[in-house]
Amino acid sequence: MGGLLVIGDVVTDVVALHGQPVATGTDTAADIVLRPGGSGANTACWAARLGADTRLLARAGHDTGEWHRAELVKAGVRPHLRIDPERPTAVVIAMVDPSGERSMLTNRGAGRHIGPEDWSPSFLDGVAYLHLSGYTLFEQPGLDLARLAMREAAARGVSVSVDAASTGFLREFGPERFVHETSAAQIVIANLDEALLLTGATAPEAAAASLSDAYGTAVVKLGAGGALLGNDGTVVAKAPAAPAEVVDSTGAGDAFAAGFLAALLSGLDPRAALENGCRAGAVAVAQVGGRPPVPGAAAQSAGIAKELYPIDTD
Repeated sequence: MGGLLVIGDVVTDVVALHGQPVATGTDTAADIVLRPGGSGANTACWAARLGADTRLLARAGHDTGEWHRAELVKAGVRPHLRIDPERPTAVVIAMVDPSGERSMLTNRGAGRHIGPEDWSPSFLDGVAYLHLSGYTLFEQPGLDLARLAMREAAARGVSVSVDAASTGFLREFGPERFVHETSAAQIVIANLDEALLLTGATAPEAAAASLSDAYGTAVVKLGAGGALLGNDGTVVAKAPAAPAEVVDSTGAGDAFAAGFLAALLSGLDPRAALENGCRAGAVAVAQVGGRPPVPGAAAQSAGIAKELYPIDTD
């Protein structure tokens, strides 16, 4: 079984869980925690927890870069992490309401400057899947890096998947341009809003079919509605959402992507992988923060694995 290389971001997450609407101009009581995060890093950590041989290419800042490196190693990820001596690590302030829904304030920091100079062809050694966080494409250096990585992946027979990342950035970048720039990918993973924006469709099934026509395989996440799988222009499967008590939705989509890709790497078919993605997302929303807890004991790791689709995590 080959490995997984994720290209994406590491972020310092400040998560504020508030039990009532945020009051303008005054204080609102909240539980506030600091967590390592970032869409690409989260996906890498969940994939490693599920037994995938996972590497992450990212750029962190001089302020917290070594902390992030240590957290990735603890999670079982092999980090290719460049520390930017001039910029801080990206920071996201996530405000989470009682339903678990979040609103985010984002400073992309050093992450927005990742580029071709951070790349080495050796990063693809032993890799079967290259996974790109869409955030990488939204600045020119990252777009150039994505083009280079996808080109070298294609030359080496490495499969490519891409996560659509964010409707706000997608709208600014241009949906048609995004599809064009990522056309070398064989798999696209998007939530419903992203899928509708990318395709102009008005229904989930139509969006999944359209995206799969463009990429070959498309996964559309529907939150509590589960997920759809499209293949070559046709919706071929729907997986229900796994039962979960929602505490914080931060990182749920990243966990889903990891569950889906880890299942493919383990040899499961895409339909089973879709269900595994749903199960991983359900585990993620039941905790605060976007990463799996760092295993302090084998029992903790085994407990999480049992909640997911049966992948060999030994």
